Amino acid sequence: MESITITNVKTILTAPGGIDLVVVKVETNQPGLYGLGCATFTQRIFAVEAAIEQYMKPFLIGKDALRTEDIWQSAAVSGYWRSGPIMNNALSGVDMALWDIKGKVAGLPVYQMLGGRCRDGVPLYRHCDGEDEIAVEDSIRAAMEEGYQHVRCQMGMYGGSGTEDLKLIAGKLARAKNIQPKISPRNKTHGIYFDPDAYLRAVPKLFDHLRDKLGFGVEFIHDVHERVSPIAAVQLAKNLEQHQLFFLEDPVAPENIEWLKTLRAQSSTPISMGELFTNVNEFKPLIQNNLIDFIRCHVSTVGGITPAKKIATFAEFHGVRTAWHGPGDISPIGVAANLHLDLSTTNFGIQEWTPLNDNLLDVFPGCPEIDRGYAYLSDRPGIGVDIDEEKAKCYPCQGGIPSWTNARLPDGTAARP
Repeated sequence: MESITITNVKTILTAPGGIDLVVVKVETNQPGLYGLGCATFTQRIFAVEAAIEQYMKPFLIGKDALRTEDIWQSAAVSGYWRSGPIMNNALSGVDMALWDIKGKVAGLPVYQMLGGRCRDGVPLYRHCDGEDEIAVEDSIRAAMEEGYQHVRCQMGMYGGSGTEDLKLIAGKLARAKNIQPKISPRNKTHGIYFDPDAYLRAVPKLFDHLRDKLGFGVEFIHDVHERVSPIAAVQLAKNLEQHQLFFLEDPVAPENIEWLKTLRAQSSTPISMGELFTNVNEFKPLIQNNLIDFIRCHVSTVGGITPAKKIATFAEFHGVRTAWHGPGDISPIGVAANLHLDLSTTNFGIQEWTPLNDNLLDVFPGCPEIDRGYAYLSDRPGIGVDIDEEKAKCYPCQGGIPSWTNARLPDGTAARP
């Protein structure tokens, strides 16, 4: 077979869903043969674009497009310093695109090359939010009507603060009216304020209400989003045990993972962790020491399909399942990459799902089908999702600095978002 070499690498920025996305297109010397990948780091899209155009592109041109593993390994260390979110997202876009090319050459969907189908459909969970317990209950009931059997239950988004930042979820969420924060100083620094103590008192009451009204026939998830102190996370996990969560997400910040030993010793609440990890080795001690139950990995931030599959395989040996991050700030190509991993991974746990609007479906033909809480991929070769570049131009990215990450405590202290 004639060698398939990389002739060009393009970066496509678009925002059909209102959230800035970064897509990589790798072109080859074979007419019409190209691959697409997701490189979205929506808070720093132009930095990722520069990394691709100025560094990844000259590194890749002329290389064999089928040497996926070699390209990942050599590209990961080509800048010497490594495993940062900007370069990892750039590398992810390339890695997914190369898997897309490989699948097209083989005439197979990517999941077949990752080991083949392990399940008939991919179970999903939906984010269900509201300003109080009744509103959250109503949101969950609506999701259940659509067939979802797993839901993430939040009151006022993360920490109860709500959000008006459309670049986070492309929609506003109300502040929790049942969470009364402490009084702030008279001259407040600009930011998104929340009170972790008030939030911690409200969460068990939320789940008291939800289990009373909805019973145990639906699986509940809750995302702490690293918003509380480590000792408070331990107490919350203990307080929620009676509600039998499917998992408690990111109870501590990456900087405080040693506290997971204490949490594990005192609570049986299942834990998912890793949304903010950028180095695949950050997962290793948590998996091998049985400190987590689900790997909560943002696939593009660790570098794409190649490292994600390795993390999943390592986790399988330790009884840990997958729960890939699936927010609104990944492209439909990244969404499909998650699902290819889900279909081909024995130790799959659950997949987060953020609905795609009509503009996204129009710009990205071939998106997965969603039915009764399950996702279904097509059997198109490669990743299976394409992009209409002309339509993508109709939705320019805005860039800028996100507001939701400017989190502050009641006294004005900067906090993790």
